[in-house]
Amino acid sequence: MGWKSRLQEIANSKPLFLTIYATVIIGILFSFVYVFSAVYSGSSSSSAPSSWWLPLSSSDSPSAAQQPTVGEALPPEQQAQSKWMKPIWEVPPSGSKMPPLKTFQLTKELVQQRVRDNVVVVTFGNYAFMDFILTWVKHLTDIGVDNLLVGAMDTKLLEALYWKGIPVFDMGSHMSTIDVGWGSPTFHKMGREKVMLIDSVLPFGYELLMCDTDMVWLKNPLPYLSRFPEADVLTSTDSVVPTVADDRLDVWKQVGAAFNIGIFHWRPTDSAKKLAKEWKELLLANDKIWDQNGFNELVRRQLGPSVDDDTGLVYAYDGNLKLGLLPASLFCSGHTYFVQAMYQQLRLEPYAVHTTFQFAGTEGKRHRLREGMVFYDPPEYYDSPGGFLTFKPSIPKSLLLDGEHNVASHFSLVNYQIKQIRTALAIASLLNRALVMPPLWCRLDRLWFGHPGVLAGSMTRQPFLCPLDHVFEVNVMLKELPKGEFGPGINIREYSFLDNPAVPRQACVFQVKESWLDVQLCQAGSQNCQVSNSTSRPGVLKLPKLSNEETIEFTGLLLQLKTAFSSFKDVKVIQFSSMQDAFLGFTDKASVDLQIKREEKFRNRMKRYVGIWCCVENHTPGHIYYDMYWDEKPDWKPTPPQTREDDHPPW
Repeated sequence: MGWKSRLQEIANSKPLFLTIYATVIIGILFSFVYVFSAVYSGSSSSSAPSSWWLPLSSSDSPSAAQQPTVGEALPPEQQAQSKWMKPIWEVPPSGSKMPPLKTFQLTKELVQQRVRDNVVVVTFGNYAFMDFILTWVKHLTDIGVDNLLVGAMDTKLLEALYWKGIPVFDMGSHMSTIDVGWGSPTFHKMGREKVMLIDSVLPFGYELLMCDTDMVWLKNPLPYLSRFPEADVLTSTDSVVPTVADDRLDVWKQVGAAFNIGIFHWRPTDSAKKLAKEWKELLLANDKIWDQNGFNELVRRQLGPSVDDDTGLVYAYDGNLKLGLLPASLFCSGHTYFVQAMYQQLRLEPYAVHTTFQFAGTEGKRHRLREGMVFYDPPEYYDSPGGFLTFKPSIPKSLLLDGEHNVASHFSLVNYQIKQIRTALAIASLLNRALVMPPLWCRLDRLWFGHPGVLAGSMTRQPFLCPLDHVFEVNVMLKELPKGEFGPGINIREYSFLDNPAVPRQACVFQVKESWLDVQLCQAGSQNCQVSNSTSRPGVLKLPKLSNEETIEFTGLLLQLKTAFSSFKDVKVIQFSSMQDAFLGFTDKASVDLQIKREEKFRNRMKRYVGIWCCVENHTPGHIYYDMYWDEKPDWKPTPPQTREDDHPPW
């Protein structure tokens, strides 16, 4: 038998079978030689030095026609594109110089370098949003998406991104490097830059996933978007009411909210290019029109009918454009993600979160993302020179759950927490520690208009864990106020800070989570309850609480605290078991002028830390001011201002 008998069998067979056997054997030998050659050439090329990301000339780039469809095998000439797709975060070689600015001009060849499956993901901004952009890029690279580009609106950002290894192009905007603020003329200019960018890129022939910098990607969206190949445009919305309970597109007939242009996907179809061009012309002709309003005006010019019975797409704009509305539970707004937690209730995995529906400006957006543990901060953020202070908030069940959810019960709940936070901020100031804010509970939502407490049809639970900017002026808390008027600054961290995996645990410089002291308040005079610089057991310190009848001078209290914590100044985290009666104030009647000034400065700071609740229905104005010192005013009630003269913060 063996090969000899097998060949004899082949020889005695019909010519057709002889041909088949010969073809198979030759194919095996050829495949062996091909694989050996590929492996050898691959190992040789891997040893070549990597080059830095730079725009290539048109002669070096693959043509648009060579772009493969999803799942299609790459032809040999297209396989080389993986070499041109330089790794993100790969910094330029040591000693290299910044290329000329013209190198970063937006061209088809430049965009082509970052295209994968004919898609490019783009954001843009100025230097003030550098940390948002780095977070945006980091999330995409973490989920395996590297076909991205960042538009720089100022040279400072362009250079900073280049030296960090992020593919960047020059938008030629020559914009200021500072935060321009929502609604300002420069803000509107940024919106027009976005529209002009879309109009410029679509003729290149690539699909464009356009994003604002104040959003993050949590899951690779490209496979989802590819499920709707017939769509010309897929856009997010400001809808706060779910229309589907799964991952289908939202039902367009049930979405009455604005289409949000912070996340939307464009295909280079004739209809999409026509829309982009008219949108640009509309905005350039009238600088009073907000870019998002202009988009909605055009797209809703004709809305309907449905394209078919299955995809969820709808004809829009000119009757030919096929539009899809991304589900609010998966492409989340600041409301559906941070307030409703809609995705959790529906047991879904969100693709993105956009920091809309929030307050306190850019600082509020940043803090929201930090609360959600999706913002990337530098290592030093997770340390504080004086360490951290935290406490366990105490909230009676009656304040959380009993009775109706109305304005009165909402303020009773929030005010109870405000008082504890005020005490914690005072102790943090005395100990020079950053305060880790507690979770904040609300009964009523905060919006810009009158509402019944929560939005009808939304999935907002009552009570709910509300973002800090619903009650506190986060931008003021983080701002450096003049010490002469407001005393020393008090650093804060988000409530989820110590749960963040980025906080060092052990075998590191800061050792935050392994350096901990629990402070248990006890009744003064009881056994083992006295000021001491030693603990009753490792990691625990007993500290007398102050009754309402006691008055301790500032100097005495400061001495008490300094004595108690003198041995623990190197402990990174001090956690109080409660803030009830932990601190009654900086001064008493016998205090001297210097101490009174310290108290006055602290009060000046605290009064500006809280904002407003908005809004009572059918009342103008309908907002109600929070008051950090509400408990010192026996007649205080949560009512909106009755006159124009009354409409001011409580200071």
